[in-house]
Amino acid sequence: MGNGEKSFMNFLNHHQKKKKEVVKDVPKGCLAIKVGGEGDEQERFVVPVVYFNHPLFMDLLKEAEEVYGFEQKGNITLPCNVDEFRYVQGLIDRERSYEDHHNHHHHHHNHYLIPHVGCFKA
Repeated sequence: MGNGEKSFMNFLNHHQKKKKEVVKDVPKGCLAIKVGGEGDEQERFVVPVVYFNHPLFMDLLKEAEEVYGFEQKGNITLPCNVDEFRYVQGLIDRERSYEDHHNHHHHHHNHYLIPHVGCFKA
């Protein structure tokens, strides 16, 4: 497990321990997150846990760690604009759909199809 993965696991474990109530509208295999930069209205998203292993989503988590540290209260919050997050979400979903469609017929990764996208405001 690389440093980024260990850091993420510490981040995730910290948030899971703080949350005592069970959220009934979050299906098994998903997590609720909040998205919205400073000064923006935050929006709640429910995303599949497989997102957390995707390089683009891991970049967003690293940005959240840099902005908020591990001491966020409640849900994990990504410090980016909602429209930017939806763009990243669309890229991840398209890649997952492409991989599901090709269902291991090819043994290479398709990460070259997706550009690096950050959520910090200029």
